[in-house]
Parts: sequence; structure tokens; C-alpha cells
Amino acid sequence: MKNVLTLVDFSEASTNALSFAAELCKRASARLVVTHILQKDDEEETKMKLRALESELKQSFGADLNCHFTLAHGSLISTLEKIIAIQQPELIVMGTKGATGLKKILIGSNTVNVLAKTRVPVLVIPEVARFENFLTNGKNRIVLATDLDTLENDETIDILKKIALLLVEPKVVVLSVRPKNTFLPDVKRMERDYLLSVFNPEIESERATVFSSSVIGGINYYLNRTADTGLVAMVARDSGALIQKHYTREMASHTHLPLLVVHDGEG
Repeated sequence: MKNVLTLVDFSEASTNALSFAAELCKRASARLVVTHILQKDDEEETKMKLRALESELKQSFGADLNCHFTLAHGSLISTLEKIIAIQQPELIVMGTKGATGLKKILIGSNTVNVLAKTRVPVLVIPEVARFENFLTNGKNRIVLATDLDTLENDETIDILKKIALLLVEPKVVVLSVRPKNTFLPDVKRMERDYLLSVFNPEIESERATVFSSSVIGGINYYLNRTADTGLVAMVARDSGALIQKHYTREMASHTHLPLLVVHDGEG
């Protein structure tokens, strides 16, 4: 990773996501771009808040942290598109807020708009998540929940591997869900083998299958039984169905887990 972008609104959720992004950048020797998109706030007050936030961040992560704080003006999506065009981030980090976590922020919120409108991978950090969990609590399992449909872009999950390599003894699990008494078609079997090969040999990887009539219910079943999971990754197709229908309605119970959404398609 060379450039990571995080959006802040000075809430506890966004500052927590900022700390998460800073730790990633420190480990990857990447540049962190911190942006507040100004809409109705007082500009001078906002600049003071950004300067204070930068000072706090460098006190926590060291003066040599490569970070750049910016203030932008305009609507969220159009302004974000301009920032992406200039900064060329490989990853956007955003926070979620409140006890209802992902359910609250993804439905009709800024985050779901970002997920839907940008092609850049988005790492959504719940307010309760801490990067230290990967280190001190042994949460080194990364679950790539997939329908095993063939990826259109071979580079879609490269960012997941880059993040995994920043952890201590990471393990990637390629998880698929299908109904009982069904067979996995050869084309999906080949895709599963391909996904596993992306992480080998640098990262331990394995496959897992849950038999369930509900895809998201099957994913929840697996996550409830793996206490060492620290990150969930999902692929958003051009249809947007994964984000709009599945994750926002049913995955919201796992508000404690960071979620990486990567986009597949030619656009």
C-alpha cells in the first residue's frame, strides 16, 4: 500500500478508524491522507480541530508518521471522487458509530453511499474495534466470505493480501455457503482454488464450507464459532446486491468486526 485515505468528522467512531488507519500505514510505510469534507461547519473551527487531531495522532504514532491532513468543501460523494482522483488511494478507511454499529450506519448513510459509488476498497471500522486485537487478543483470522463466482478482475483481492501481511501470523479462510445436499460446480471449485493460491505460500490459508439455505445466516454461523476472527472481507459485484440486500440487513449483528469491502468488475 502506498496511499490510504480516511474521512473524519471528529466523532469517536471516526477518530478510532483514524487510529486503525494510522497503524496500518505505519506498518506498511504508507502515506495517510486524512480528510474532513466541510459542508455546514465553521471553517476556522474545523481547521483548529484538524490541527489538534494531527498533533494527537503524531503523539500516539510518532512524528515520523507520514500523514497529510486536508479540508475539502462540497457534497460527500462528488468531493470524495475528486479527492480520490488526486490522491489515488488504494484503501479508504471509515468508522461506524453507536451500539447498532454497521446496521445503523450502512442503511441510508454516508458509508453505504461511499461503498456504492467508489471503486476503491473500503475498510469499515466499528467503534469498538481496535487494531491491538490482532496482536494481543490473537484475532488473526481473516474470513473472505464469497459466493465463489469468478472474479472479473484478478487484482480485486490484492488489498486483502496486503492487509493480511501486516498482521502477526495471519490466517485467511475462504468461506462459502451452500444448501445441504448440493455439489460445488467445477467452475466454483476452480475459483476457490484460485483464491487460496493468491495467499499461498506467504499466508496460511484454508477453505471452509457451511451448509445453509441462508448465505448470510451461514456466514454468521461460522463467525459465531470462530473467536479468533479479526476481519471479514466481502466482494461487492457491480449489481450491488451484496451490500444492499445481504450485508446491511443480516450481517449487522457482527458490529465488532471490521469489514473490508472490495469491488469487482470492469468499471
